[in-house]
Amino acid sequence: MAGQFAKPRSEPLEERDGVKLPSYRGDNVNADAFDAKSRVPDPQRMLRAYTQSAATLNLLRAFATGGYAAMQRVTQWNLDFTEHSEQGDRYQELAHRVDEALGFMAAAGLTMDHPIMMTTEFWTSHECLLLPYEQALTRLDSTSGLFYDCSAHFLWVGERTRQLDGAHVEFLRGVANPLGIKVSDKMNPKELVKLIEILNPHNKPGRITVIARMGAENMRVKLPHLIRAVRSAGQIVTWVSDPMHGNTIKAPCGLKTRPFDAIRV
Repeated sequence: MAGQFAKPRSEPLEERDGVKLPSYRGDNVNADAFDAKSRVPDPQRMLRAYTQSAATLNLLRAFATGGYAAMQRVTQWNLDFTEHSEQGDRYQELAHRVDEALGFMAAAGLTMDHPIMMTTEFWTSHECLLLPYEQALTRLDSTSGLFYDCSAHFLWVGERTRQLDGAHVEFLRGVANPLGIKVSDKMNPKELVKLIEILNPHNKPGRITVIARMGAENMRVKLPHLIRAVRSAGQIVTWVSDPMHGNTIKAPCGLKTRPFDAIRV
């Protein structure tokens, strides 16, 4: 919502027309323009990213609690890109049914200004990637004595940040946020069990979410092995499918895309 300010990269360098420069690592680190000056890491970018993220969250809070999320506005939540589609028609049908139910409740004398009818909750999440940024936003909760990374509610590690002896895992081991572990078809079942043990030594329910991002071709082959290993270890986790990552292909124009049929599988 606020922008992917930090990007994990497979290659440290990017080459164009025989010129090699450091890879673009997100606006938190450097700039996308392909020139030497833009690719130099700039710590001031973290401050700008924080300011923009805070502004975005404040706007979301205003929408969530200022009446925009009220059930009475459900027919106004239509998005232009679904307006003339089958999905848009189904949404409008549901919205009208909600309106009818609200009208019945009002006629029966039930109040419509209860917070549950007027507001909504939301949570934020991102990859724990840029450790100086995450460390700067980590706070000690005086009531519980636990440390929380306040950059997001939910933090996760991926292919390039979930090494058992890595700094990212060591950092997340010390915070009380709920955590995600993104796993691809390359994940070894024994390694996943060990990683969960490190991040959730007390096997606390709700602490760990395993996010499978394997692609349509590998999901049914690779995922069962991971599930069996985690169950055999008696570990309590939530399983979530990420149908976007893992289904990526490169279009003829060179841009990355995902076939919708693969996402639906």
